[in-house]
Amino acid sequence: STRHCPWKMNQLPPKSAVASPVSESTNSRPEALDNLSMDSFWLEVENIKQSAEAEQEECSLADVKTQEEGEAEAEWLQDAGLSELLGDPAGDKDNLVLLSTLTRTQAAAVQRRLDTYSRSRRRRNKQPVRDVRDVFAVGSSQDTAAEKEESSPDPLWHNLRTSNTQRKTQDYSCTVRNPGKEEMFNMDVAYSEQAAVLLKGSFLSESRKLKDGNALTRFKIPKGRLGVTRIGDLSAQDMKKIPTLALIELTALCDILGFELKRNKAAKLKTTEKRLFGVPLNTLLENDQKLLPNTKVPLLLQALLSCLEKRGLETEGILRVSGSQTRIKSLEQKLERDFYSGLFHWDDVHQNDVSGLLKRFIRELPAPLLTAEYLPAFAAVQNIPDLKQRLQALNLLILILPESNRNTLKALLEFLSKVVAREKNNKMNLWNVSTVMAPNLFMHKGLPNKIPEGKEKQLAEGAADVVRMMIHYQDLLWTVSSFLVAQVRKLNESNSKRYQFCDKRIKNLLRKIHADKDKVEKNQGEPSKIVKVHASLLLKDSLEVHLNNATRVADVLRQFQKNLCQNGWNIVNTVNLLKCNNSMECTNLLLYEVGGNIGEHCLDPDTYLLDLYHINPHAEWIIKQNPSCPRMF
Repeated sequence: STRHCPWKMNQLPPKSAVASPVSESTNSRPEALDNLSMDSFWLEVENIKQSAEAEQEECSLADVKTQEEGEAEAEWLQDAGLSELLGDPAGDKDNLVLLSTLTRTQAAAVQRRLDTYSRSRRRRNKQPVRDVRDVFAVGSSQDTAAEKEESSPDPLWHNLRTSNTQRKTQDYSCTVRNPGKEEMFNMDVAYSEQAAVLLKGSFLSESRKLKDGNALTRFKIPKGRLGVTRIGDLSAQDMKKIPTLALIELTALCDILGFELKRNKAAKLKTTEKRLFGVPLNTLLENDQKLLPNTKVPLLLQALLSCLEKRGLETEGILRVSGSQTRIKSLEQKLERDFYSGLFHWDDVHQNDVSGLLKRFIRELPAPLLTAEYLPAFAAVQNIPDLKQRLQALNLLILILPESNRNTLKALLEFLSKVVAREKNNKMNLWNVSTVMAPNLFMHKGLPNKIPEGKEKQLAEGAADVVRMMIHYQDLLWTVSSFLVAQVRKLNESNSKRYQFCDKRIKNLLRKIHADKDKVEKNQGEPSKIVKVHASLLLKDSLEVHLNNATRVADVLRQFQKNLCQNGWNIVNTVNLLKCNNSMECTNLLLYEVGGNIGEHCLDPDTYLLDLYHINPHAEWIIKQNPSCPRMF
């Protein structure tokens, strides 16, 4: 077919523009990419275009639709679990307990959205809603947000306004944080609170240029007394609370930084007669779980990645070199027919065709893998000048994603990391892989919105850089911040007490909000404690443990294994339990915190248990087998 695909990106830039270095003007990407070529990006765009032409599909680099004033705020409040503040009689009043857990910057973010929504409702002469100041006990109910900004002594508003003014004249185009060096990535204090403190100073002024992935700053999460919590360590019940909290925190962070959090409306998914390609993730997983319970990543994607890992990682140009579009289409049809019956033979497929199927699977999803709602937010991360704050925003966006999308994205990123690790053989470095995958993640036929003229190259470079960060920093991004875990605990505590909230109670609770409410409260009068650790699935007996300030999870697991191997405890289940050949290894055992103010929490081996006991004295501690391979922290 010679039909031209109706791209909203106008046309591909001329050859000179494609290969030229990134402009160092204030309108360019936050990090100059120097001689890192965008050739792979535009070649991939052309391949996608040819594929779309054959099926007469319309494709576009996703952008955001403009919503009416108040509409976006109403949707935001509903997604944040605060629909009751909109006067919704069907709203869950228990969700108002969220307000008691918010930091000052998070409460300010909620307040601003209620302000905007209230003004829009008044202008439309509709029934007035509860004014935000009736909830937050701040100022007169007739004050506008502008009056608030001019008259309020709150330094947060003043610093935000001053920062926005300064940002118009300051050049952030090449700002990079200590390339190649290691920095601490604080997850104990809310990101928005950290940003508010930084506003009192200034952003980094040192400008350095990024030349390759090796120059990227190394970040380390400092382990506090309560250890580090990874995605997957919390129970499903507790993880359901994380997206709401992450959305409020992300909004507060963007408010402090002066950036708009862009969101699209949820896309309406079209039904398809296919079984694999073009099928919603949730539908795929439901079908796969009938064959293999507890499947978290689509079986087809697992098969594609497994095939590429076995025979494609060493292939030069893997992912970049396109397979035959005719063969790929034919293979898709064979997979639709034979995949679930087990009759499809992967050994007969060329690796470049498998990589083409992988990218096609991602593109053909009815909704983008990064979701239609938050794809613009992922793309907008490039506009944040500071690398650490970009990663903070990405971390929160990852937590907001639905579980199926997040698990699928993680599987993809883990594979892409393996491709980069074989760079010497396959000639695909981090930037090459990022530029190839960015169009497949950020361009979607379901979001055909226009791109501002002249912005194509800037958006393309930004999208590739976001993919690069997700690949390089994925271990950090798949961590649940300590301040979010603390907020989950407070939500559980409040819900268990079954507070019946009224305006007065909310007002009193919000007055008690401080910048850092997540510090561990240590009971100095109880320097030690004797507790019982259960292992009901493994043993009939429990382990009595004497806790002091130095007792860690790893110590308890070693003590458990020592007693198990030396004392011959009454073992209930010995299948694949331990390798006890005079070894002290306990990597296939995990200690869980269950109950109290948490549902279930898999503990970091470096967690200090006496501190955890003071945080959650009513929990049980249970030793279980690691459900997967040995766990690395």
